[in-house]
Formats: sequence, C-alpha cells, structure tokens
Amino acid sequence: MTSVRAAGYSSMGRRMSTALYRGGPDLGDTMDAAPPLEVKPEDSPEERIKVMEKGVKRVLVRQREQLGVADQINLDLTYSVLFNLANRYTACGMYQEALNTYQAIVRNKLFAHAGRLKVNLGNIYFAQKNYTKAIKFYRMGLDQLPNTHKLMRIKIMQNIGLTFVKLGQFSDAITSFEHIMQEEPDAKTGFNLILCYFMTGDRSKMKYAFQQLLRVDLHLDDEDRYLPHNDDKQYDLILEVIRSDELRLFEKRKKADAENFIKMAAKLIAPAIEGNFNTGYDWCIEQVKMSVYHEIAHDLEIDKAVMYLKQRDFHQEGSKSLHTKAIETLKSFERKDARVASTAATNLSFLYLEGDLVQADRYAEQALTADRYNPAALVNKGNILFQQQNYDRARDCYTEALQDDSSCVEALYNLGLVCKRVERYEEALEAFFKLHAVLRNSAPVVYQIMDIYEKLEDPTQTQEWAMQLHGLVPTDPFLLQRLGDNFEQEGDKSQAFSYYYDSFKYFPCNFDVIEWLGAYYIESQFCEKAIAYFERASLMQPNQTKWWLMIASCHRRSGNYQQALETYKAMHKRFPENIDCLRFLVRLSADMGLPEAQEYANRLRRAEKIKEAREQRQLSASSRRGNSGRKAGSRENSASASSGGDSREGSAKRSLGRMALTRTTKNGLSKQVGSTGELTKDRPPVDNGAVMYNDPLGPAVERPRTAARSRPTQDEFADEEIDDTMLPD
Repeated sequence: MTSVRAAGYSSMGRRMSTALYRGGPDLGDTMDAAPPLEVKPEDSPEERIKVMEKGVKRVLVRQREQLGVADQINLDLTYSVLFNLANRYTACGMYQEALNTYQAIVRNKLFAHAGRLKVNLGNIYFAQKNYTKAIKFYRMGLDQLPNTHKLMRIKIMQNIGLTFVKLGQFSDAITSFEHIMQEEPDAKTGFNLILCYFMTGDRSKMKYAFQQLLRVDLHLDDEDRYLPHNDDKQYDLILEVIRSDELRLFEKRKKADAENFIKMAAKLIAPAIEGNFNTGYDWCIEQVKMSVYHEIAHDLEIDKAVMYLKQRDFHQEGSKSLHTKAIETLKSFERKDARVASTAATNLSFLYLEGDLVQADRYAEQALTADRYNPAALVNKGNILFQQQNYDRARDCYTEALQDDSSCVEALYNLGLVCKRVERYEEALEAFFKLHAVLRNSAPVVYQIMDIYEKLEDPTQTQEWAMQLHGLVPTDPFLLQRLGDNFEQEGDKSQAFSYYYDSFKYFPCNFDVIEWLGAYYIESQFCEKAIAYFERASLMQPNQTKWWLMIASCHRRSGNYQQALETYKAMHKRFPENIDCLRFLVRLSADMGLPEAQEYANRLRRAEKIKEAREQRQLSASSRRGNSGRKAGSRENSASASSGGDSREGSAKRSLGRMALTRTTKNGLSKQVGSTGELTKDRPPVDNGAVMYNDPLGPAVERPRTAARSRPTQDEFADEEIDDTMLPD
C-alpha cells in the first residue's frame, strides 16, 4: 500500500517543533530597540562650509557660462600648480608623492615642455640612492632637450657623471666629465675628473687633467676696473658701491672656489704622479706658476711645508729631515709680499711654540708687523704670553683676535682658559658658553664648563655638565671615576658602584678605582669578590705590601683562615722584615694553635728591634746634621740646653711614659685605635710579647650576640691622675 504522507514530516516532528516554539525564549524580548539615527544639526560649522562651497561652485559655473569659457582649461595654470606641488613634496622629503605628481605632468601630452621634468625625476631617484633609475631618467631628459640648450645639457651631463661615481663606474664618469671639459670647462668638473683619474691610478691622465684645470677660464672681469681713478670723482663714487655688491661677492667666491680646487688637487696627486711627495708637489707648483693662477704658487709652497710637518719626520740620517726642510721653506718667505710673509711667520711661530719661546715670539712679532689684523698671529702671541705667565696681556691678545675675526674658535677657547687661570670664572663661563653654542659636541669645551662649575662649588651644575660630557665620551675612565665620586658624596653607593665598575672595565690599571671597588665589596660583605681586584693590583705592584695584606684579610674575613695563613706565609717569604705580616702570623698561628707561633713571635721581636735601631740611627744622623749647622761657640744656647731642673723634669716624664707603657702591655688591657678611628681590643699576646694587631681593612663587622653580657670590670684607679708627686724621690 502506498503511503500518502509526505517524506520527512511526521506528527512527532511537529510536536517537538511546537514544544520548542512554545517553551523557547523569545528573541525579540532579549534584544534592545535600535537607537535612533544621529541627526546632525543643520547650523553646524561643517554643514555651513559645505553649503558655502556649493554656492561658490554655482557662482563659478554661472560666470563661465556668461563669459562663454565653460569648455576652456588654463594649461599654464594647471602646469604651474602641479609643478609647485611636486617641488614642495620633494622639499619635504615626500618622494613618492613627488614622483606621482611629476609622472602626472609628464604623461599629459598637452604640456609642451614636460620632458624636462624627467631630470627632476632623476634627482629624486638620486636622493633615494636608486642610481640606475636616476641615470635612466637623466638620459631621457637629455634626449628630449635640443642642442640649443647647451648649458642645461652640460648640467645634466654633470649629474650623470656624479651618479656613475656613486656607482663606482669611474670609466663612464670619466667619459661624461671629459665631454664637459671639451664643451664648457669649469673648475668643479675638472676637479671631479682628477678624482676619477686618481681612482683609476693613471699618472699621465692626472697630469693632463691638472693642466686642464689650470686652463679653465672663470669669465671674470679685469681686477683693474676696481682701482680708483683720481681724475674722475664720479667714477670713484661708483667704485665704492660696486666693490661690495652681490656681483663682486659672487666673483670673489667663484675665484676662491677655483683656487681651493687647485690646492686640493695638488695635495691629492702630488704623491701619486711621481716617486715621492716632494717631487710631485714641485711639479704642481711649477705648473701653477706658468698659469693664470700664479698668485697661489706661494700658498702651495706654504702648504708643502705644512705637509712636511704632517709627515713627522724629525730625524733622518744622511740628509735633511722633512722637519728641517719645512722650517727652511717657511723662512724663505720672510722677504716676500706682506700676505705670504705673514702666513709663513704665523706658521713658524706656531712651530716654535713647541719649545723655543724666543723664536716663537720673534716670528709672532714679524707676522703682526706684516699684518696687524692677523687673528692667528694674535693667538700665537697670546699663547706665548700665557706660557710666560703674563695673563693680562695674553687676554688682551685673544680679545683683539676675536675683534678681528669673531669666528676664531682658538682665540675664544684660549680666552676662557686665561680667565679661568686668573680666577675670573664668570668671564670664562661666558667665553665657553659662546664656544659651546658654536661647537655643540666639543668634549674639551664641555669639560672646561664642568670644571669651572666645580671650582665655583656648584655641585648641581657640575653633575649636569658631567653627564653631558659622559654622553660625548662614554668610555673615558677618569670621567667615570669622577661621576662615581660625585654619586658617592651624594650617598648613592649603588650608582657610584656602577660608574666605578665601568671605569675599571675601560682602564683596569687605576689603583684608586681598584681600592674603591675592593672596599665596596668588603663593606657589602662580599670579601671573595674583593680578592680578585686586590690580586690584580698585586700583579701590577708586586712590591707593594698593602695589597698582600688586603688579600689575606679578605680570606680571613670570609672564614678561609688556612688560605689567609698561606698568604701571610708567602708574603713573609717575600718580605721577611715586614712587621705587620709577622703580627698577623703570630695572631693567626696562636688562634689556630700552631706550633710555629712562638717562632713567628721571636721573628717579630727581632724585626721590631731592627726597626727601632734603624729609626735611632736616622734620628742621630738628623740631629748631627742639625747640630753641625749651629754655631759651636754659643754659650748661652748650651747653658739653656743643659739646665738641671728641666733635664730632670724631662727625664722624669720620659720614665713615667715608659712605666705607663710597660704597665699597660703587661696587664694586656691596652687599646689600639684602628685605621677607621674605632677602638679594637687586643688579646693577650704569645709569650707576653707586645704584639699590636691592626687590620688594614678596618674592624670586622660584629655579629649579633645572644649570650648574656658579663658585667664590665671596673678599674679602681681609673680616675686617678699620675703626676710627678707619685714618682720616687
């Protein structure tokens, strides 16, 4: 029989679904109602701005319709806006945005001269150090420029040559620079060409390029046109104006740059073009003398003498040293023109400042005679007066040098030093603050400011500038030690330890730092760590007994008595007459119950007797030397020295002192003042010997005691005073 019920449906299913529907939770009850949409007020500033913008657009469209220019676009204005936008992106370092803007201009066919902007794209890729793409765009820009734009093509070729230098492809760079030197030579390109030939090591090409550099025409007007004309007063008034105008300054700057390129090229190629520096520099000087730059030949000779000094060849057998040649070269300019003579005399004065103040003063005066406003000569003169301790005149020389050249940092620094020497600290601070504004990262300047504040007893400023100096020279061990000492005075031992530890790390031979670190570990009850520092010090100073004593005391404090005893024995073997070592040996041997305690006690007595005999001989020798200086025939002095009453009184006092000392040592109640100022009580010595125990590290930290304290013994005669009446008649 066929079923008439649909598959998948049953009454059970309906009942279950109905039950679930009836008993299940109502989803509508659990969910909150949706919040109403936020209504923006129509009078808000944002809405007003939008309305006003729409109004402006409507007015603009209406005006265009009235004028009939609705379909026309101002291409020049669009080009200018996009170009300036890309230029500002480049200036702000937003290279990707600049590239996108330039690409939008270049791809627009409506812009007639957009091809030139590929040079700007190349400049951006050069700034991003993407030199391959930079060369690609430079060449694309070069291809789109007509030959009539000669100067622009030369500049693009310069960029291509410099980019090849960045890539290390010097042969391709040489090709670009040679093309420029043939078309439109200039000093900068000639110098770059010399650098490329120097990198390839081609001597003949270096000489040829140097000669090309000397033949560069700067296109400057004749200097004679700036000479005064006595006949024409009107022309003289014009000269007063044009001597310092922008064109004249540009010509001076261009000429100075060319001369600097020639000097640098000569210094660079002189050792490479010939077998030695001297021959090569002489060839360069001869070429300069035959060129239009013959005026700088004397400057090159002075530079040659300075290069001799930089070789630091002071002693050479068989021929003159370079140092002597430099002096002879500088002396040859004494009878030249004033400018060259002043420069040579200034260098000679600076050279003789090393040890011959008379010659230094002589050449400083010659330099000032040739040029009274030479700041370097004034600084040399001030340095001479400073070494002669004539501080006031030295200060005047430095001040005058600053008046002639306010950028002379040497004069400003030396002015601060001389003011500091004469204790004019405020003036010294003013000078060093000015110098610090110019040289922000100069460690000597910061150090001088810190040192002056320390002399002014201003710990806050001293610490602040010390931290600044630490930022400039973080590895200076003595500065780290100084910082640690400052923090120790403030009571911050942990910070002081950090700086002392760094100081030891950079300079482990500073005994003050070693001793401080050892004392810090002992105070912190880590005597084992202090041993390593004292052992290092004993290796550097093997004949210094205090390091041995400290090592042994650290062993004893840490409870390693056997190692302490071995250390004392090794020290006694090395220094058999050291009394401190014998005292420690006697004490340790007695405490440990060793049989050699008596032997060490006998050695201690012998060592003490030897020491007393040596001191007695020294006293008698000094008294004999004192008596030999006096007059032998002075009766009055001898009578006063031999008065009976005074002699007996002195003898009685000395006997009293000996008696008191003997009494104290026999009773074993003597107390000794330790190195830290605390009293340390001695135990009864072996064989009633006077063994005085003094720990070089100070008294040990007492452990807490839990036993009942014994009642202190009172001395019945503690308050009695012993005077001369108690002595026997």
